[in-house]
Amino acid sequence: MREVKPVRRVEWVAGSAVVLALLFAGVATVASARGDGSGADRAAPAPHTPAVDSADAGFARDMAVHHQQAVEMSFIVRDRTKDEEVRLLAYDIANTQANQRGMLLGWLDLWELPKATSGQPMGWMTAGHEGHSAKGMNGMEGMATGYRAHDGSLMPGMATRTELDRLRSASGRAAEVLYLRLMTEHHKGGIGMARGCAGLCTVPAEKRLARGMVEAQQSELDAMAGMLAARGVGPRS
Repeated sequence: MREVKPVRRVEWVAGSAVVLALLFAGVATVASARGDGSGADRAAPAPHTPAVDSADAGFARDMAVHHQQAVEMSFIVRDRTKDEEVRLLAYDIANTQANQRGMLLGWLDLWELPKATSGQPMGWMTAGHEGHSAKGMNGMEGMATGYRAHDGSLMPGMATRTELDRLRSASGRAAEVLYLRLMTEHHKGGIGMARGCAGLCTVPAEKRLARGMVEAQQSELDAMAGMLAARGVGPRS
């Protein structure tokens, strides 16, 4: 009798990323923000509560906003293509970044700090917090100071409202290419911010999270480059 192999399917339920974020972040946030971990981190004393204008708080606020748009774009493309490869990538990005966003916002709650401020986005990258200087950190200072918010794009890598509308209107291959290009730029901007936190943040768990973001998003950048090449195009210039 011939064996019938199960077909791999991607079945999304609206809000699944949010559910996972709440499930995992609620447990991980308190332990992580207190510096609980393994090895040297477990033996280290609990870090002080970050100040409202610290790199730790600034990164948590800005990356939460940055991540929210990645989740939004991923849910949009879910409904605009039937390509399983793109849908799987979008599913992974939505779940991962919703989970991380929950952790970042949870830390702000634990620190009793506001989730939004009237300050300039990414200003924490140029302030030289805790005795560090953002100058010379792989061009991070230039990335933070040289960007001007426009059309809903608040930070480097973020798509504009016009681009999001184009994604909502596209379908099939056009939606796939646009999503991959927009997410490529989004990841590049996110990696820049995460590198900034890895150098400037003082909470061990947040530094670990930032380093993990760099590694994971670089891996996804490589995958998206291959997916664009398979469609006969490249990242936008």
